[in-house]
This record gives sequence, C-alpha cells and structure tokens, in this order.
Amino acid sequence: MDTNDQHQLRSHPHTRVVAALVLTAALATPLAPAPQQAEAADGGKNVLTVAVAQSVDSLSPFLAVRLLSTSVHRLLYENLTNYDPKDNHVVPGLATAWKASPDKLTWTYTIRDDSTWSDGQRATAEDAAWTFTRMMTDEGAATANGSFVGNFEKVTAPSPTELVIRLKKPQATMTALDVPIVPKHVWEKVDDFSKFNNDKDFPLVGNGPFVLTGYKADSYVRLKANKSFWRGAPKFDELVFRYYKDQDAAVSALRKGEVSFVAGAPALTPAQAASLKGEKNIHVNDAPGRRFYALATNPGARTKGGKKFGDGNRALLDLRVRHALFMAVDRETIVDKVFQGHAVRGEGYIPPRFSTYFWKPSAGQELAYDPKKAARLLDEAGYVKNGDGRRVGKDGKPLNLRILCHATDPNDKAVSKYLQEWWGDLGIGLTVDCLDNVSDPWYAGEYDLAFDGWSVNPDPDFVLSIHTCAALPAKAGESAATDNFICDKKYDELYARQLAEYDPAERANIVREMESRLYDLGYMNVMAYPNAVEAYRTDQIASITTMPEKAGNIYGQDGYWSWWSAVPAADAVESSDGSSSAGVVIGGVAGVVLLLGAGVFLVLRRRATADDRE
Repeated sequence: MDTNDQHQLRSHPHTRVVAALVLTAALATPLAPAPQQAEAADGGKNVLTVAVAQSVDSLSPFLAVRLLSTSVHRLLYENLTNYDPKDNHVVPGLATAWKASPDKLTWTYTIRDDSTWSDGQRATAEDAAWTFTRMMTDEGAATANGSFVGNFEKVTAPSPTELVIRLKKPQATMTALDVPIVPKHVWEKVDDFSKFNNDKDFPLVGNGPFVLTGYKADSYVRLKANKSFWRGAPKFDELVFRYYKDQDAAVSALRKGEVSFVAGAPALTPAQAASLKGEKNIHVNDAPGRRFYALATNPGARTKGGKKFGDGNRALLDLRVRHALFMAVDRETIVDKVFQGHAVRGEGYIPPRFSTYFWKPSAGQELAYDPKKAARLLDEAGYVKNGDGRRVGKDGKPLNLRILCHATDPNDKAVSKYLQEWWGDLGIGLTVDCLDNVSDPWYAGEYDLAFDGWSVNPDPDFVLSIHTCAALPAKAGESAATDNFICDKKYDELYARQLAEYDPAERANIVREMESRLYDLGYMNVMAYPNAVEAYRTDQIASITTMPEKAGNIYGQDGYWSWWSAVPAADAVESSDGSSSAGVVIGGVAGVVLLLGAGVFLVLRRRATADDRE
C-alpha cells in the first residue's frame, strides 16, 4: 500500500532539554512575485488550489492512513507537539511544555490556554485525555494510530491545562505522538468509530490553521483559514485540494492557472517536470524525498488471532522465491530509466534523508541484481523450467503471479513492464492489476505482490510499527494499521526494545537492526527513494515553506507549515517595500517557548504512507 503517513530527521532525536529554549525560524523563501493570484469564484478571496492524485480514504483521524487524508488532518487538528520546518526539531503544538518523571513512566504536558475550537469552545487537556483514552479502549478508534497508545496505562486531565499520561514501561516517542487531538464535545457522540467517516456535517470542528468547510468524494476538499488560530491565521483565505485522476490533466491545469500547485502521484514524472521547467510563472521544486518506493509480497494474510484469509500465492511463502524475485530487479535501471535520476537506489527501509536511521545491507547480505543466482534459487525451491521455458512447481502448475498497481501512478506502470520482462526471463508470469483503489483487495489479502510506499517521519516509530503482529487486523478483510500482514517474533522484540530506548545512539542501532531483519525476511524490497518533485505558480504563490528548509518537500510535510505560511502573490506585491510576511516566528507573537523540566526529552515522529499511504 502506499501512504501514515505517515508519512524528516534531525541528528539528535532525544536531546535532553534543561533550560529554556528560544525557537525561531524563517518559514518561507520569497520568490519573484507576478501580478496575478488565484481567486475564488465569488471574487475577492485568495484561494490556493492544490492538484492531487489521491482521494481521501476517511475524514476521521481515527481511520485515515492515506497521505492526503493525514495531511488534511494536520491542518484541522493540533497534535501535542510539532516539528520545526527548518530542521525538524520538536516544537510545541497543543502542548507548550512537557516533562517526564525520573522513572520516565509518567509524562506531564502543559496544554496551552489560547487554543479554541472553531465553534468557540476552548481546547483543553480533557480533549486530549478523551482522545487517547478512546483509542486505548475502542478498537475502531485505534485503527490508524493505535501503536502510539499501546503502551499507555492511564491518561488523565487534572486541570484544563494539565495532561498526565502514565505508561506501562518507558516510551521514547512521548514528544512524537502524531495523533490529532479532537474535540470531546463533538466526538463523544460517535457510536461506531470503525464506520464513522466524519464526512456529513460541515464545517468540521477543529483547532488547526484551517477549517474544513466542504468535501466531495473523489473530487475535492475545501478549507477556509482559521482566523483565530493561536499561531496566526494563514495568509490564503481558502485552500482547496482538487483530485485529478489524470496527472497530465493536472499539469495542464497548472499551466492554465486553474490550480496553484501540483503534487504529483505522489511526485511529478520526469517528463512532466521537464516540461514545466523554464515555463513562465512556474517553479519546479525537486528535492530529496521522505518516501521509499518498494515491492511488497503477501506473506499470508492473517488476523491477530491467527485466522488466515486471502488468496496469496503460496510460492511466496518460500524465502528462496522471494529473494529470487528481488535479485532479478535491477534498481539502477529503475532509477535511471523510470525516475530518470529523480531518485536514488533503494537500500534499507528508511530513506537516506533520515541519516540517523538510514541503513544499507552489507556486501554479503545484499540482494544484488543477479539473474543467474535468482534462477538457481528458484531451482532449489523446486520451481524448474519446463520445455516452454516456464517455471512450474512440483504440482506441474506454472508459476504465475499478480501485482497490485496504482492506476494513478505512472511509475507503477513503467516498473511493471520491467518486472514482466525480468521475471519473464526467469520463466515467471506476471499479471499487472492497476486499480483506482488498491485498498480493498489489499486488506482482503487478495494479491501476490504490490507496489508499496510510505512517507517516513522524523521519528520512524510509526512506519516500523506497521510490520508488527499488533498491527494485524482483528477480523479478516478489515482495515488495520498493518502494511503487509508481516508478523515476526524477532522483529517484534526489536520493536519493543527501540520503543523503550531513550539513548539516541542505541535506539538508532536497534532501528537499523530492525531494518536488517525486515530486509532478510524478504517481504519488503525497497527499489528507490524518489525525490519530491512538485510545481507551483509564482504568480499565485509568492513564497512557501519547504521542509526541511534547505532542500525539502512542500506537499505532505510533517506539519502544516507549507499551506499555513504560503503568501499570495498579490500580498507580496502590496508589500514590495520589503515588509512581506514571508518570514514567521514559531511559537507565537513573542517567538519564545519555554520547555521546562529536567526530564524533558525531544524525540521524533513519523508518518506517513493505502493508495499513497503516508
């Protein structure tokens, strides 16, 4: 699948803070403005329209896993903490400060007193306590983000500004809880969290920089600026995410000025990017991405209780077959021919942009491109060629596989052709099934292989959690946090160790060991780390934040910085005396944030990543 998140790194993810910290950052780099700007149909309003290649899976933050959906939720609801767009260090969100008890089992958060829900009620610690408790006690509410609260023992709100979380054992992600806090007075009316999609009554009540005012499935999401947002109102009056199944049509709409920004699927193709470079009033952003692009094999879909379901090919339960398939994949060709250099060759599970956790296999461990060795492995597994050159099993049946492909992603289609050729040379048949919605057959376990990809967050915990046994569905065919039904005891033991490890260097070592284990299991094969390739009109958007600041993405950030900071071109023209609001200060008017307590640990967090899951 492809997404939670989720889905940027700082080099010291658990730095202990023992003094006040002043946090400031310039959030936008001005570009040469042009005299035109996007306007709403009724005129007079600045409207930023973003063309996306993905539809919303759910407007409920308890269920959503697609990148678009989780990006929208970051605009609607505050998390306890956020990430500075400059370098990804942890900054306040709904919480202004936090501290841990000496045994690290009790965390106390100070909840800001200047955040209000869009219906006028104050956002309090009770909202946060209710959100976490609901996830702890309701299986449906834990669907998307249950891994964050699995170690919680009790959550209370002694006062409107104090939140206390008691843990079963130490947890290193307590300032990296990427969980949208929802208003208790609205959500406590929900009967069934597993079915409630939050898509009937608008506007939705939130406390983020935008308020969701309109939605049409597979068409658009419309939001308006929250003028009372504590960090300051966005500069665009409205933000619209418009769905385009045909990405060439989205690029054409950008050229015509019908949209302000094109995100791609999830990135522009090399041909699309090349066609836009040099165009008047269009800027192409091409930077190292936070995603990986992989092949996933069905390991045998099953529930938490061990009930098997789906129709995955049993040949893929043989490690030798999985390794043979991956050793017949030429990653260099994929990077050069498909991505045309707008990516780097895949190695481990976490992209090199997150250098602290990046891992690559040793020379003896690597499943390097070697078709001859792949053929020998298939022979050893009992799949030999017949007179027609087809691989057949001991039962005499040809080895034919299916692969799920995202219909809106041209990379999937291009790579599929190479796979058909490479695996065809081995004697393996491959049927490519490109669908608008791959989620249904994926959750049903009705696939052999699939193109997979996630957006990785500064803290990798979430993308690591989706391969644990705890992420498996409770019932066959139900949506769940699992990416690919992987359940491995050794991997789970490593996951538990990294979650409880506060020493940043040691935790990074454990995470890399997890990546090594995942690589050896052969259920996931990372082919490439694509760049974030996107484009926008400079006559509509004068400046916008990338994350990280020096070379990063705009769409799908770990936060709301890009859309919150975007400056309409008309505003930049009016501020031509140099007083443009392109630079902003994190933390409010004064720009000073106090993080109190000798037990404060700054850690990182995720997600990213089912049809471009974060």
